Amino acid sequence: LPSVHGSALFTRGETQSLTSVTLGSKLDQQMIDNYKEKSFSKLMLHYNFPSFSVGEARPNRGPGRREIGHGALAERGLKRMIPDDFPYTLRIVSDILESNGSSSMATVCAGSMAMMDAGIQVKAGASGIAMGMVADSDGRYAILSDILGDEDHLGDMDFKVVGNESGIYACQMDMKVEGLSYDVLEEALLQAKEGRMHILKEMEKTIAKPNEGLKDHAPQIEIMIIPKDKIGACIGSGGKVIQEIQAETGAIVTIEEEGDTGVVEISGIGSEPIEKAKEWITGIITDPEVGTEYVGKVKSVVDFGAFVEILPGKEGLLHISEISWERLESMDDVFEDGEEVKVKLIEFDERSGKLRLSRKVLLEKPEGYVERPPRERRDNRGRDNRGGRDNRGGGRGRDNRGGRDNRGGDRRDNRNRNDNRNRNDNRNSDNKPADNSSEDVG
Repeated sequence: LPSVHGSALFTRGETQSLTSVTLGSKLDQQMIDNYKEKSFSKLMLHYNFPSFSVGEARPNRGPGRREIGHGALAERGLKRMIPDDFPYTLRIVSDILESNGSSSMATVCAGSMAMMDAGIQVKAGASGIAMGMVADSDGRYAILSDILGDEDHLGDMDFKVVGNESGIYACQMDMKVEGLSYDVLEEALLQAKEGRMHILKEMEKTIAKPNEGLKDHAPQIEIMIIPKDKIGACIGSGGKVIQEIQAETGAIVTIEEEGDTGVVEISGIGSEPIEKAKEWITGIITDPEVGTEYVGKVKSVVDFGAFVEILPGKEGLLHISEISWERLESMDDVFEDGEEVKVKLIEFDERSGKLRLSRKVLLEKPEGYVERPPRERRDNRGRDNRGGRDNRGGGRGRDNRGGRDNRGGDRRDNRNRNDNRNRNDNRNSDNKPADNSSEDVG
C-alpha cells in the first residue's frame, strides 16, 4: 500500500491477509488497567474477520471471542520479533480477505513482512502454521500440516505454532481427544518446524530483511538525555513550556524521569520539527555564558530598550544605552518585534536569571568618541545619613509626652486648694455674730 508505514499481502492456499503497520509515539501506547496495576502496551494487533471472507453476508458487528482470541495469539507471536530498545508504538491491523485454513497464522506471516517493509529492524522474521491430527480408537494417528477448514472441523487437533529456525515464539492447541502422548507432541512440533521453514523461505523471496530506513511519511523519533534538575524547566508550570514547544515546532515531546536523568522523546514527521524541538530543549537546559555572542530575536520593545530572546525560553534586556555608541533619545523606529539582532551577553545573574545584553560592543567605536564619565554618587543623599525615625523630632516623641497620670496634675492641685479655701470662708461667715445696730428713722 502506498500511503501506510508498512504493509504486506500474504496468501496461502485459500487464505489471504492484508496487513498494515502504523508507527506512533509513546503517547499512542495502549493503557491496560487491570485489577492489580496499570500498564502500557507498545504493540496493538487488530484482527478483522469480515463475513465476506467465508462467502457469507452477515452484518458487520464488533469483534467477538474468535477475533479477540486469534488476534491475541498473533500478537504474542509478533511481539517476540520487536527489538527491546524499539521506541515506537506499533499498531498492526490484519484484514482477512479470504479464509479456508488458519487465518491467524496468515496474520503472523503478513505481520512479519509488513514490519520489515516498515523498516523495523526486527530480530528475525517469523512464520506460523496450523497442525492437525486424525486418530482412531486403535491408537493410530496421522499428523496433518497446514490444515483446511474441513480438516480443522473433522480432525482431533488444531495446533498452531509461531516461530522461526531459532525457536518457538507462541503456540496454541485445541484437542478433541483426552490427551496426547509425548511422542505425538514431539512429532507434531518437528513437522511444524519443517512447515514453518518452508513458509519462511517463500516469504524471503519477497522480503528477506528489513528495509534500511523508515518511509518518508513515517514519524521519526529521537531520544535526548537531560539533567534531572532541568525536567521542570522543560515542562513548565502546568505544562506550559512543553505545550508551547509542541505547538511551535509540530513535534510530539514526552519527558520521563529515569534514575538520575531525564529521558526526552521527540517524534515528528520529517527531521525539521524534531531539530527545532531539540534546539528549543537544548536552549532551555543550557546556561548562557558571559561574553558569548548570540543572534537573538526581538520579543518586545519598551521605552528603555528591548527584550531579546537569545536562546529558547531565555530573554535578556538590551538597554537603550547598549544599542549603539550614539545617544538614543527614544526607541521609536529602532527595532521591530521579531527582528533578528546580534548581541553579546555582558552580565548574567545566576540567582535571578536576569540577562544583560549589549549590541554596541560588537560595533566599531566612532572616531573621536569620548565616553561620558560615570556619575558620582552624593554622600549626603545616601539613606545611611538620613535621620531615622528615632531622630525625627525627638521632642515630639511619645516618651516625652506626659502620661495620663501626669497630665494636668498641677491644675488639679490648684482646684483642690481653692475649694478648701472657699469652704473655710463660708464657715467663718456662718460663725460671725449678726449686727443688730439699726438706724432710727424719724
